[in-house]
Amino acid sequence: MEEKAFQDFYPDEFAHCYGCGRLNKDGLQIKSYWDGEESVCRYVPEPFFTGGFPGYFYGGLISSLIDCHSAATASAAKLREDGHGLGDKPLSRYVTASLKIDFLKPTPMGKPIELRSRVLEIKGRKIIVSTALSAEGEIRAKGEAIMVLIPENR
Repeated sequence: MEEKAFQDFYPDEFAHCYGCGRLNKDGLQIKSYWDGEESVCRYVPEPFFTGGFPGYFYGGLISSLIDCHSAATASAAKLREDGHGLGDKPLSRYVTASLKIDFLKPTPMGKPIELRSRVLEIKGRKIIVSTALSAEGEIRAKGEAIMVLIPENR
């Protein structure tokens, strides 16, 4: 895996997201890296992220993690497709147009989780990313996100 995370290369103006913004001191500050053709993010939830069933993850946080990791994966994938490496230039920023999550099994609190993503399609401003969230060696949730490039003239 690479030393610096995808999120470390977001321009400052786009680095305040609650989930992945390195400049949001109160946020989750997740970090995503290449692992071959997949991207990976590892995270250990704080106990206050428990859901309606004690001892298990809050589903909204699972959705947020998949969302932010997918956005970072889209940004890094576009950079890679354009023939650049991390650090060659700031990452373009993607936002979520669609997010579908399937919750397969409860995700236990206090255990490290791993998100693994693959890019399914890059077409113009749109990138489709598939993500699996695992804990204790089992896939607990799957997501598919359609990410769209933020226009420069936003």
